[in-house]
Amino acid sequence: MTDKPPASEITPREVYFNRRAFLRGGLIAGTAAATALLYRKFNGLDFDTTTLPPIRGVVPAPHGPFRVDDEDLTPRVKVVNYNNFYEFTTDKDAVAGAAKDFKTDGWKIAVEGMCHRPRVFDLDAFRKLGAPEERIYRHRCVEAWSMVIPWVGFPIAKLLAAVDPLGSAKYVAFETLMDPTRFPNQTTNVLEWPYVEGLRLDEAMHPLAIFATGLYGQELPAQDGAPVKLVVPWKYGFKGIKSIVKITLTDREPVSTWNKRAPSEYGFYANVNPQHDHPRWSQATEQRINESGRRKTLMFNGYGEQVASLYTGMDLDAHF
Repeated sequence: MTDKPPASEITPREVYFNRRAFLRGGLIAGTAAATALLYRKFNGLDFDTTTLPPIRGVVPAPHGPFRVDDEDLTPRVKVVNYNNFYEFTTDKDAVAGAAKDFKTDGWKIAVEGMCHRPRVFDLDAFRKLGAPEERIYRHRCVEAWSMVIPWVGFPIAKLLAAVDPLGSAKYVAFETLMDPTRFPNQTTNVLEWPYVEGLRLDEAMHPLAIFATGLYGQELPAQDGAPVKLVVPWKYGFKGIKSIVKITLTDREPVSTWNKRAPSEYGFYANVNPQHDHPRWSQATEQRINESGRRKTLMFNGYGEQVASLYTGMDLDAHF
């Protein structure tokens, strides 16, 4: 018997679709019905962020790629009550409740590896690397749901400038806190812990890629990845590692948790690509939370004009 659960137990059961059934003419109806199950409830709990401290000095981002100004924001109550955060629980509706007592006191973020100035930052020093800037981004989950979220954060490039990567560095690796006393689901083998992720260095340097420390003008709630979360808006949500404690510059492609767990389903690049289906469901459309009906999935989540050049010459069906 394997010590890892099957993939069907990793991906929530309500989105464990049979792709062949979609292709037999039931794509629209089947997707809509399955999505209805996905958003079945908010379980009566309202872990809103109204009691969290506001982030002072927030600078509104300019119009253009840093702000989605032609789409409605997802209501905050839904952003903070419907979450993927397996360290707490695999039940999206229950993350907020499981995270309500999570504390970030004394948090440290180590930056190491192939850089001239490795350093361990406390939260204050980390946040001071860049002015807090509001950026309204589309957020697209691999499970075919999406949100529009006003993140507060600063470019990853600000951190990289502070530690001065070596010329031979090619990737940036990220790691989540490993602490089963604070992350109760780390006592299970639903994933291999701690959660790890990575970007190519040029992706991390892109001005759209940020470290988020808040949303809706307030400090980041625990269920959304407090105190520091990676946000790369042209990639699927599983790339957005939460509660980061270590960042490493390296010359080798880093391991990423979901790619290691199910490599045929979750690629290292994780670029939003409606032409590359998940093996068990279509990625051609998505359900925007708080909207009825479905909308067409945009290549690179709508940021193609800004980021497509990063992948010139690559087969994005092979490098998914």
